[in-house]
Amino acid sequence: MEYLGISFDYQNKPVLEPDFLPFGVWAEAFLAGADRPFQVAVERDGGSVSVFSSRLRDTRFAAANYRYLERYVKFLLWSVGGWRVSICGCAETARKLQEVYAPDGARAFDAGFMDDVFERGFEIRICEAADFPKANEQPRSVGGHLSGCRIGFDAGGSDRKVSAVIDGKAVYSEEVVWFPKQSEDWHYQYNGIVEAFRTAASKLPRVDAIGVSSAGVFVGNSPMVCSLFLKVPRDQREAVKSIYERAAREIGDQPLAVANDGDVTALAGAMSLESGAVLGIAMGTSEAAGYVDPEGKLLGWFNELAFAPVDLREGATRDEWSGDYGVGCKYFSQDAVIRLAPRAGIALPEDLSLAEKLKAVQTLAEAGHPGAREIFRTVGVYLAHTLPLYARFYDLRYLLVLGRVASGVGGDLLIEECNRVLGEEYPALAARITVMLPDEKARRVGQSIAAASLPEV
Repeated sequence: MEYLGISFDYQNKPVLEPDFLPFGVWAEAFLAGADRPFQVAVERDGGSVSVFSSRLRDTRFAAANYRYLERYVKFLLWSVGGWRVSICGCAETARKLQEVYAPDGARAFDAGFMDDVFERGFEIRICEAADFPKANEQPRSVGGHLSGCRIGFDAGGSDRKVSAVIDGKAVYSEEVVWFPKQSEDWHYQYNGIVEAFRTAASKLPRVDAIGVSSAGVFVGNSPMVCSLFLKVPRDQREAVKSIYERAAREIGDQPLAVANDGDVTALAGAMSLESGAVLGIAMGTSEAAGYVDPEGKLLGWFNELAFAPVDLREGATRDEWSGDYGVGCKYFSQDAVIRLAPRAGIALPEDLSLAEKLKAVQTLAEAGHPGAREIFRTVGVYLAHTLPLYARFYDLRYLLVLGRVASGVGGDLLIEECNRVLGEEYPALAARITVMLPDEKARRVGQSIAAASLPEV
């Protein structure tokens, strides 16, 4: 295969999408002939700075150089997250990025998202070595604290879960259906959160700490961009930013810790595995991700891999929200299963919801339908060829695959195919990383119990 003058190949192509062009595989071939170093620094809240180094080819490969740099920065922006990206060592190529991240550029969505989170004004900055920021990682030791009487709350988009936990054991749990994405009045979400806290508190002799797992991007305990408050008007944003802290004060003055649900999922996995270096990927409505480093700490990164590049084809599937092509949410979610169904000879009724369409394919797979089973194998092949890319940025020992897409026989087929391809094409990676579904011990830890362990008392 050849793309932008770079020859590369891989043997195990997805049966249902053989023209898949994995960014990680192409990047390996690109870097084999690259000898012009450059650096990228991503700055985020609290003075945290993450620094990465890579290389470009000579000027004969101008198109390939730009494509590599643009996708590389895009990956960093959504894995790390930040309000400013500084680039050193490739000024001419980097200038094009300033144009695409402008308000009228192709990546205006990305820039606007970072504006909403950090409230600093996003910028791509080209600088010399003397002005290049120094790395300042600030990993946080959170989670794994099980002593005392704790409340763990998991705020999902369709249901909320709360547990009362004493010394790591849930003495009470409940799950309540709610509709936060449909409410324009933040009091609806606030009252639901307080009700959950109070219910759990009534089952405990006292409340020593409250931990919250929630969809969204957080600065401290504040949800800066969060789908749970999708319809709340922007002029009420200040009320949303303090919603968890105010709800916790209704219970008392105990410590509170709020974390992204992807990170809490990875934390639950790390607690069950008794090991760090865990990347958790939940394949559901979208692709959610979280990471715990080798020391069991959270890096404070976004880990929003739903918007990170996976497939390099310009004609790859377009994400309706971000407007970009070939990003993770179209390959590691129910969207992937649904869009592959026609290629597998499966016609899904149009009047079914997305969740119902996924379930219909899963039912066929359980019954042995060869096309339905091939869909999950194809997702497994996507994952195998994307894992070298993830491993370039995350120090990994375990990849934990969760979510509705990974349930039932489909999940087994997905993991089986991923491990097969890893063993055949990336043996060094296969020897180092265990790709797995959550075991029974991980299921016992649970999201709300892991959330309860977030605050240190």
